Order: sequence, then C-alpha cells, then structure tokens
Amino acid sequence: MQLAAAGSFLTLLQDDIVLIQTHTHSILQIVLLNLDHRDTVVSNAWLETLLSAIDALPKETIRQEILSPLVSKAQLSQSLQARLASCRILGKVACKFESPIVKKDLLPLVRSLCQDVEYEVRSCMCRQLENIARGIGLDHTKAAVLPELVELARDEGSTVRLAAFDTIINLLEMFDSDDRTRVIFPLVKTFCEKCFKADEAVLASLSFQYGKLCHGLSASFTEEQHLWFLEFYKKLCVLGLQHENGHSDNQVYPLELESKYALVRRNCAYNFPAMVLFADPNHFLTELYPTFSSLCHDPEITVRRTMAEGFHEIVKLLGPNVHFIHKELVVLLQDDSLEVLDALLSHLQETLELATSRGEGPGPESKQLIVPELVPALAAAEQKAALSLRWRVHERLLQRYACLPRVVSADQIYFRFLQRMFAIVTTNNVLPVQREAARTLCMFLRYNRKQEQRQEIIGKVLQELAQGRSYWNRLRYLDLCEIAMELFSKAYFCKHFLIQALELVNDPVANVRYKLCHMLPQLRSTIRLPADKHLLQQLEFCVRKLLCREKDKDVVATVRKTVLELDKMDITEPYHKRHERDLLDQKKEKEETLLLEMEQLERQQSEAKLTSDKHTEKKRRDSKTGLSGTKGLSGSTSGATLSTSSGKELRKAKLARSRSLSSHPTTPKMANPDKTLKVKDSGSCPGKGKNLLPMNADEALRSHHFSVAAASSVLSPTPSASSMPVLIRSNTTNTLVDHPHQHQHRSSTLDHRSTNGSKDTQSRKLSIQRKSNSFGMQSGRE
Repeated sequence: MQLAAAGSFLTLLQDDIVLIQTHTHSILQIVLLNLDHRDTVVSNAWLETLLSAIDALPKETIRQEILSPLVSKAQLSQSLQARLASCRILGKVACKFESPIVKKDLLPLVRSLCQDVEYEVRSCMCRQLENIARGIGLDHTKAAVLPELVELARDEGSTVRLAAFDTIINLLEMFDSDDRTRVIFPLVKTFCEKCFKADEAVLASLSFQYGKLCHGLSASFTEEQHLWFLEFYKKLCVLGLQHENGHSDNQVYPLELESKYALVRRNCAYNFPAMVLFADPNHFLTELYPTFSSLCHDPEITVRRTMAEGFHEIVKLLGPNVHFIHKELVVLLQDDSLEVLDALLSHLQETLELATSRGEGPGPESKQLIVPELVPALAAAEQKAALSLRWRVHERLLQRYACLPRVVSADQIYFRFLQRMFAIVTTNNVLPVQREAARTLCMFLRYNRKQEQRQEIIGKVLQELAQGRSYWNRLRYLDLCEIAMELFSKAYFCKHFLIQALELVNDPVANVRYKLCHMLPQLRSTIRLPADKHLLQQLEFCVRKLLCREKDKDVVATVRKTVLELDKMDITEPYHKRHERDLLDQKKEKEETLLLEMEQLERQQSEAKLTSDKHTEKKRRDSKTGLSGTKGLSGSTSGATLSTSSGKELRKAKLARSRSLSSHPTTPKMANPDKTLKVKDSGSCPGKGKNLLPMNADEALRSHHFSVAAASSVLSPTPSASSMPVLIRSNTTNTLVDHPHQHQHRSSTLDHRSTNGSKDTQSRKLSIQRKSNSFGMQSGRE
C-alpha cells in the first residue's frame, strides 16, 4: 500500500493533476513523514518520490520544506538510513540553486557527511560530489571538492576509494591541466597499483572505467605517462592468464577469483576501441595487436563475445590498416560458441563491408586480401548455426548474408552459398529460417551480373519450388514471389515469376490455392497496362476458374473477398501512393538496366583484353619466327644457288628433248628458267612475314589446276581462251609453274598440227605430256 501511494503521489505531481500549492501543503508533508519509515524498502520508495518531486517544486518550497529539516537529519545522532537519504537529497538540490547558496548552505553539510564514521555514508556522499561540483562551478571545484576527493581516494574502505575513483573520472573535464598532471595522475597511478596487487574487487570497476580515464587524461600525459597507462592496460587484459614474464600461468585460482579476473578481462575487451584511439591506430600493430589477439582467443566466452560486439568499432578506427585483424575476424566467425557468432551478427554487414573495402594496397587488390579466408569461414558459420537448435541465430545470420553481393564476388556466391540457400528453402523445418533464406536467395539473384547464372538460378527456382513435388516447396515459391515483388521491378517479376505463380491455380493442394488467392491483389499490382494486357487476361481467367470450379470452402470464401478487393484497387488507392510506387518501380528498373549494361561492358572489356593478349602473343611469335628466318637466310641462299645450277641443267635437258620431238623452235621467253627461279626465291623469303602454311596449300591447289589444264589440252585441239587469263591473274609466286604449263600446251599443239593419226607421234605426245607434268610438279615443289 505504501509503494502504491508513493507511485500515485509522484504521478499527481508529474502530470500536473493538482496545483503546486496543494501538493506542497498536502502531499509533500506525507512524503517527508514517510522517509523515516522503519521498512527500508518503503522509505526508499518515498525517497525516490521526493527526489523526483524536487525537479518540479519551486526553490522557496525546497528551501523551507526540505533543506531546513535536512540539517538536523544529517547529524551523527540520526540513523544510518536518514544520513544516507540526506546525502542523496543534497546531491539533488545542489543543481537547483546558485553557486553562492550551494557553497554557503550545502557545502558544510557535504564536508560533514564525507567524514562520517560509516563507510556507507562516506561512499554515498562521495558519489554525490559530482553534482555538488557542477552546482558550485569550475572556480570553486578545485578548492572545495578536489581536496575531499583526494582524501576519500585514500580511504581505508575499498568502496569509498572506488566511489572516489569513479567521481574523479566523471569530473576530469572540470580540472585544469596542472591539476591533472600534479594531483590526478599520481593519485590514479597509486590507486591502480594498489588495486592490482591487493584489491581484486575494485579492479572490475577500474577496468570498466579505464578507457574513459585514459581519454580524460591523455591531453596532459607525457610520453612516459602515456606508456605507463598503456602497459597497465595490457596487464589487465591478461590478468589470470599469464605471469608478468609472459609464460603460461598454470596456477589454479579459486572459482570466485577466477570469475573476477574474467570480469576484468571482459571490461578490458569493452574498452578496447577506446584504447585503440588512445594508442593511435597507426601504432596498432606494434602496441596493441598481441593484446587484441589474446582477447579474441580468450578462454572465457564472455570476453570473446564482448570483443565480437565491438569489432565493428575497431574496424572503423583502423581504416586502411584493417588487414591487420582479418585473421581475428575469421577466428570469431569460426568460434565454437554461438554466443560469439550472435554478438558478431549485430554489425556483421558493416564489419564485412569495411573489412573488404580496405586492405593492404590500393584498388581491388585490397578486396581480394581477405576473401579466400572469409568465404569458408562464413560458410562454416552458417553450417554451425544450422546444426544448432537456436534457429533465431540462424535466421539472423541468413538475414546478414544478404550483404554478401557487396563483399564477395558473384562466382563465390554462386558456387559457395547459392546451393546452400536452395537446400535451406527446400529442407529446413523452421518457417522463418526458410523465408529468410528465400529473401537472401532473391538478393543474390538481384545483384548477380552474369546472365547465364541468373537464368540458371531462375530455372532452378521454377523447377524445385514452383514445380516441386512437395506442396511445402510450392508454398515457399509463393513466399519468394512476395519477396521478389519488393526487390525487383514489375517488368522483371512479370517476365520471370508471374506466370508460374498463376499456374498454381491448378494445384491439387488447397493450402497452395488458398495462399494464391490472398496474393492475387499483389500480383495484380505488378501488371502494367496496356503492355501486360495478356497477363491481366490470364489473371482474370484464374479468378473465374476459382469461382467456377473451387470446392474448398475456405478457398471459395477467400476468392470472393479477393474479387471485391480487385474491383476496388484502381478506385480506392490514392494518386500520390500510386505515383510513389511507380517512381520506385522506375528506379528498380533503371538499376536492373544498369546491371545489364555493366555486365555487357565487362564482357566487352574481357573480350577486348583476350583479343589484345592473343594479338600480342601472335606478334611475339612472329617476331621470333622472323628472327629465326633471318638467321637461316644465308644458309638458304647458298642452298638455293646450288639447287638453281642443278635445276638449270635438268631443265635444259628436258627442253632439248622437247624441241627434238616437236621439231618447232620454242619461244625465247619460255627458255629462261633463271629469271623464273629468281622471282620465286624473292616471293618466298622469310623476311616478308608470309605464313608458310597457306603457301603450301596454295601450291597444292595450283598443281591440281595444272594437271587438269594439261589433261584438257590433250582432249581439246585448240587452247581455251579463258585458261590464259586465269594464270595471268594468279599470284606472282605462280610464275615458276606458269612457264612449264605454257610450254606443255604449245608443244602439244604443234605436235597435233604436224602429225595427225600416227602412233609414234601420239606416243611422243604422251611422253612429252608426262615429262612436262612431272616438270611442273617438280617446279611447284621447288
């Protein structure tokens, strides 16, 4: 009843239900009377009501009704409970009055309570010194408050020293540089050393406030003082794990002491981002990396979890030096405890993006620095969460994995994560996990820049979900359609997902048809007229089919309600909402078009790079071939000279035999094989960069042409008028084989004219033809 009354009176005052005068004369007296209640719980409740009422009461009322009786209640003759209440009331009213009044009326009571015989009173008043200092201002704090704090910091009671230490840290900005250097630093240093050696109970609070302490004093530190505080922090981080000499500590601590040491290390992990800033992020590798690694590998789960919670802050502070802690990020992702992984998930997207966007060296090389180690760690973390019974952790993990397209490459997602998402959607037993996996799958599809992979993903979605054998998978396809309508443009959704969703109107399971009926208004909103008129007709056909053939009563009721919603869609929706939705859809469509253009550009760049590499390789090979041809030029020239002389003798002998048989003089131009040989030699010189392979094919083709021409010359008595221009239009390299052919043709013609029907003459013609053919083939080979 007393607690209820205290709460009700506070509500009356805070909500201005009664006038202040009424509250002062009626309610405030009841509150002050019950401060001396024998039950501590009741008296504390009324004290809280009074402290809250002070904010709303006028100064004069506070002076008369509260401060006047406070002088007597703060005396040593009063009870401990009354003196503790007086400490809290003094701290509350100090901010309501001006500095002279506080100094004159309140400060004597403050000094008296700071020297109380009970350590609880001294500790309580010490914690109120912060409000007293802010009440009297900067000018009087040094003379009035600082001496009291120094004395309380040397108190015999550990709770009093701890209260003094906390108050000093909270008031650091009110002390000047001289006070920090001459008074605060020696005091804090002595306090830290004493706590480290003998007072483990105070170490927990000291380690919790250590980051704030170092930042408050850092501006006044010398290099030596800065180093001392940093080294002391390193000792706290390994407290209970190692000796000062660095060897492993095999000492077995009592359970209570071990838990205190673990709490100290956890507080050190909490303050680690502040200590990175204190030590300068540029000196992280030399000053703090061993400590950071030790905290990430600490045997206590709570310490590792605290490091995981603040990991994103450390990543921000390190900036371009973030590659120093890539190894520890992988370690925390692979931690045996799901609590550590859960703590890391809170800011996993920010952590991964910062950790992979910067690294050792500028440009894309920094992105590849961590990916080979990060991708297996992420996959292993998902497997661990899936095997546990904590499905909410698994759901959060899949939700964070939606950022992977901005962190790792599309190929890594495609080969390492995509199949896993399909497996979760189709086989997992927890519906929220399945839906989150479907959303992540859509995100992977949304930001994939390879057309082949996108088509394969969509095909697999349709095959395994839309056309799946289990109705559960078909329901997941409809869930995926809801997500796809949020992520993709209307055109993309209609092209790839809508028709398969409408086909589920024929599903044999009523649950699937029931869910489809609920989704019909959403599906209708994706259809754009008049471009998608055929889709609208198909949707209307589905509705008519459900109205005519449906037998399940729940589906029938739902489809009737859906028909009414479809009729009202274009009428009831405000114009501005429709316009906003259209603008958002245009933005999505532009992004999709931009992704396609980027894909085409990347493909063109890769093809151009491949072509240039092939061209460079070809030039390199040609240059090597040219060099080898130049080296062998002299040897081939001498060999050509020898072959030329022997070839001359052979051709002269053949020409002589041809003349004797034909009994007609040959043309002088036909008897000049030397000139022909020179032309061929110059045309086949390696220095010209000609390809030797096409030359051989061309020569084979020409030899075949020559043999056909020779056979036709035997059959026809007169040469064809079109055969000569063909040989004239051929390449200059054909010169060597043109002359024997002409010689053959003319000699056969002369023989035909001279003799007509003689067997000897015919045999001679055939022998001449064979010899000239062999001569032409030999010349072609040369």
